Amino acid sequence: MNIEFRSQPAPASALHLSGASDQFAWRILRLLNYFRCLIPLVLGGVFVLLNHDPFGEHNPPLFAATLMAYEFFAVLSFVTLHRQWPGLHIQTRPQLLSDIIAISLLTYSSGGMTSGLAQLLILPIAAAPLIIQRKLGLWLAATATLSLLAQQGLTILHGGGDVSELTSTAMLGILMFILSFSVSYGFQRLLDNEALVKQRDVDIANLAELNEFIVHHLRESILVVDAEDRVRLINESASQLLKDGPVAARTQLGEFSPQLLQLLDLWRHQGMESTTMPATLVSANGATLIQPHFVALANKSPGPTLIFLEDTSIVAERVKQSKLAALGHLSASIAHEVRNPVGAMSHAAQLLLESPNLDPSDQRLCNIISSNSQRVSTIINNILQLSRRDTTHAQALLLNDWVNEFTRQFKQSYQLSDEELHVAVPAYPVAVKVDASHLHQIVSNLCENALKYGQTVIGKWLEIRYGRISNTNRPFLEIVDRGAGINPDQTSRIFEPFFTAGTGGTGLGLFIARELTHCNRAILIYEPRQGGGSIFRIVFSDPQRWEE
Repeated sequence: MNIEFRSQPAPASALHLSGASDQFAWRILRLLNYFRCLIPLVLGGVFVLLNHDPFGEHNPPLFAATLMAYEFFAVLSFVTLHRQWPGLHIQTRPQLLSDIIAISLLTYSSGGMTSGLAQLLILPIAAAPLIIQRKLGLWLAATATLSLLAQQGLTILHGGGDVSELTSTAMLGILMFILSFSVSYGFQRLLDNEALVKQRDVDIANLAELNEFIVHHLRESILVVDAEDRVRLINESASQLLKDGPVAARTQLGEFSPQLLQLLDLWRHQGMESTTMPATLVSANGATLIQPHFVALANKSPGPTLIFLEDTSIVAERVKQSKLAALGHLSASIAHEVRNPVGAMSHAAQLLLESPNLDPSDQRLCNIISSNSQRVSTIINNILQLSRRDTTHAQALLLNDWVNEFTRQFKQSYQLSDEELHVAVPAYPVAVKVDASHLHQIVSNLCENALKYGQTVIGKWLEIRYGRISNTNRPFLEIVDRGAGINPDQTSRIFEPFFTAGTGGTGLGLFIARELTHCNRAILIYEPRQGGGSIFRIVFSDPQRWEE
């Protein structure tokens, strides 16, 4: 996305003809020409019907000739205005001057100011500042005033008027000056306000484009939905997580992410007290766990909501290096400071058990020492192995062959039948890139947990599935059991180190399995199985993006 800022509008003083656009000026000229065309028709009708009274009584031939010339000029002006040729500057001044000359002659031929025709100049003089600059508008007002004074003077000289009418002529001139200045000032203020509004519009548009640019290029994934759960804004990162492709505005959230819509409804029904939901959802490509955070943008519910999508794999990657360093120091300390004393205690307990004079209570205590020493040794071995998990040697494997060999060995080790360990084989080859030893440890750990904690009343039942996710083509491998499953309140903690949920294990199995999947650029996801049981799914990295 390229951001292009709009340029600022030109100031009102720099616009043509006091800020009026050419089209606006042409429109005003056309309206004035309608007025110019109507005057001869109305005055001519009155002149004929009333037999030169009161219009044209002082000089009928001049009145009639002025009307005909004025009408002819108006018709000719329609043609030039329609073609907009000659230009606006050339047409404006002659037309306004023709109004002053024609109305002054009509006033003179009708006996001067007493005829009332001089007031017809008010409209052209008031409209002039809308077309031409303020100084020219005042110049036209002065020209009209002088023209009216001249015709009134001639009328008085020829005995057709009174000297007192010069006062009304001067007052009309002053009125035209006031109108010209007021209209010019008011119109200029209007243009300045319009220019300011346009500037604000440009600033707001630029700010909106800048906000959109920032939102779309944020590393953080965000989207905004309205009260009807329609997407108002979504950036590219959120689109990839939720749909693995672009999302159009006004799209219903449930159309591409029903899980997120369910979490949003649950958050709203819980009173919107917390911004973070304890539950997570799987991304569209099935390779990422997403932690949503909700922020209400209005006090009402439901209302517009801002949603932050946190990629948990990114968070895990950020702390990976610090955890590796800490585990390295911890494992070294454990190896030197803990393993040897634990070994000594275990050896001493074994020697005591070989004593023939040991009574049953002492034997029980020695057995407790031996079993707990073995437990501590197992924890130490797991931690040491975890600290060395960054030494990954990824290689291309065909899951079809690997799973067959693994299940054969696992069945022999645990004496399982085909009914107790079932493999769902896809009809196509599934290739992955992973460290074979890591994969063996991960799957072994998950299968052992399923056998240990996923037993049912009819015995042990375990299933291994593998294939490709339909919408992303990413390989996956699932370990499925039909046990009691995991308590929903504990699902968010099952991958924490030393969390046992009261099962008596070390609490490191699932933690190590998840860490090893991260080392191989894969993820380990837990899902409850419908009807009871658990599903642990390994989603491998995209085979189309393997690095050489």
